[in-house]
Amino acid sequence: MNAENVMKEIVALPSDWHGAGSLKAGVLKAIASHAEGLDLQLSAETGSGKSSLLFSHLSKRHLVFAMDDGNGSVRRVQESPLLKPGVVEFIEGPTQKTVPAYSFGPPLQMIMLDGPHGFPFPVLEYYSFYPHLASGGVLIVDDIDIPSIYDMYQFLKKDAMFDLLEVVHTTAFFRRTDAPVFDPLADGWWLQGYNRRKKIVDWNPLSVATALVPRSIRKKLLEKMRK
Repeated sequence: MNAENVMKEIVALPSDWHGAGSLKAGVLKAIASHAEGLDLQLSAETGSGKSSLLFSHLSKRHLVFAMDDGNGSVRRVQESPLLKPGVVEFIEGPTQKTVPAYSFGPPLQMIMLDGPHGFPFPVLEYYSFYPHLASGGVLIVDDIDIPSIYDMYQFLKKDAMFDLLEVVHTTAFFRRTDAPVFDPLADGWWLQGYNRRKKIVDWNPLSVATALVPRSIRKKLLEKMRK
């Protein structure tokens, strides 16, 4: 079955085919479009559904971190005739446990975050995945209309490691830049674009100065005051 026919059949599946909801046709087409030219050797996603079927035809090897959670969603994907055999590895269980425990090998060229949506679970998934995304790879974040995920979307928009490619419906697509991997075992919050300027939460003069004056300038001023 060629890629065009596969896409048509996946898109034609009913909206209630998956118990936890399904991606819109535009999002599925965007995934396929961004996969072009990536030489997709290894990809991964949290959650399972129509995207899993699609990835089985786009990628040489695809990892699915998901659990049925009583709705049979994983089994439905596994039993679908549209799932290409021998491509997808299902790592079943709560992603809060399975993703951090997984031993990743070669870099991933595409990652989709669509697992549990309650805070801080999407952030935990991101933390476990981001060091393994290859430069030039694509990070997909679904459901950015949910406030906690929207906050992560805003963070990624300002991060040196990512360029926003597009937003399709409520799904954001980011390209991994050549910026160094942010050390997952350090701090360095002041190096992140989202944290470049502190929020003013207490309107006293010191708090305003701390929030508005860049850290480098504050450091120089303190050094002068100590002399």
